[in-house]
Amino acid sequence: MKMSEPNRAGSTGITIRDAQRAVDAWISQFEEGYWPPLSNLARLIEEVGELARELNHRYGHKPKKPGEPEQDLALELADILFVIVTIANEQQIDLEEAFGRVLEKYRVRDAQRWTRKES
Repeated sequence: MKMSEPNRAGSTGITIRDAQRAVDAWISQFEEGYWPPLSNLARLIEEVGELARELNHRYGHKPKKPGEPEQDLALELADILFVIVTIANEQQIDLEEAFGRVLEKYRVRDAQRWTRKES
């Protein structure tokens, strides 16, 4: 699915702010609340490791063990996104605003870096 295509529900998805609100609603229902930054970083590294393992099984030199199931790449990426949103929330960072800034940084810095496709 391309980013602009509607999903099965007919919506084009949720905004980053919506995602931050949803994660906050989930975490806020528990007494433990947000984990400290270093615990969330460790969790992020765990999730990135799961993605790396699956990609290495699919495209790298490490075959799966017999009977080991294929993982869903979309869910592995979404797990990473969940933890990133968690870290942003705990640090009170507006990811939508920050992502806009980083896209502008790349637009300016890398405008002439690669060969553009012809229209």
